[in-house]
Amino acid sequence: MPTAGREVVDRRRGDDPGPHRPHVPACSRLVWFSQLTRFRPMTLTPLPACGLPHLVSWVFDLDNTLYPASTQVFAQIDRRMKRFIAGFLEVPEDEAFVVQKRYFHRYGTSMRGLMIEHGMNPHAFMDYVHDIDYAVIPSAPRLERALAGLAGRKVVFTNGSLGHAEAVLERVGIAHHFDAIFDIEAGAYVPKPAPEIYRTMLERFGLRAEASAMFEDCLKNLKPAADLGMTTVFVRDTQHWAYDASADTSHCHHITEDLARWLEDLVAARGAPQPARGTG
Repeated sequence: MPTAGREVVDRRRGDDPGPHRPHVPACSRLVWFSQLTRFRPMTLTPLPACGLPHLVSWVFDLDNTLYPASTQVFAQIDRRMKRFIAGFLEVPEDEAFVVQKRYFHRYGTSMRGLMIEHGMNPHAFMDYVHDIDYAVIPSAPRLERALAGLAGRKVVFTNGSLGHAEAVLERVGIAHHFDAIFDIEAGAYVPKPAPEIYRTMLERFGLRAEASAMFEDCLKNLKPAADLGMTTVFVRDTQHWAYDASADTSHCHHITEDLARWLEDLVAARGAPQPARGTG
């Protein structure tokens, strides 16, 4: 089982990029072009044939990224948030829902808003809202095999709790592939997309932004990662509650609707012979 907020590294796999800045191959530089434009429509992007060899670390969001939004796990959590807030503030559920969404937009998570505005105990909140039916999450054998073939450190970076992350990873069948989990408590309850928490996460595990990729289903959570120099992969799902076909994705280097397939292609590209560099 991965550890929370603590680095676990198998250096025999050659995961540590060392103190130098990694070389970014020419075919990989194409992914940076999107940062030169103010807006790019939400279109799928091909994986560079070189397999992005400068990347050695892999940071994954949890909910709606490592399993599909169609499972409606967040709908369960959302309902339990509303009930908890109604009881905690002693207000009707419709009023609690308004508070829930106001705090989400103002503070990044409803929980952080309740902590700041009302001094709420976060553990009581997380224990209640994550008391859900995890059986709706299917196993993902293709994703498991793809992760098995992907060398490098793998970290879960989530605004959820450690217990929730562990339960999800077990259901999906991929817990054994992750070296660590950076949960909301590991970040002192500061959630994504606060830029400082990305730096904290990278420093905690000794990851270099330029040599790391981040996978996310939430566009706004990828912006700080891109600003730090991470390679960003937007896992698009049209059933996601925040899906917007016209959203700006200029900070997304790659866009996919099938995470397992994207990783399969990446692993295959890394194993394929690469053309020799010209000397002229």
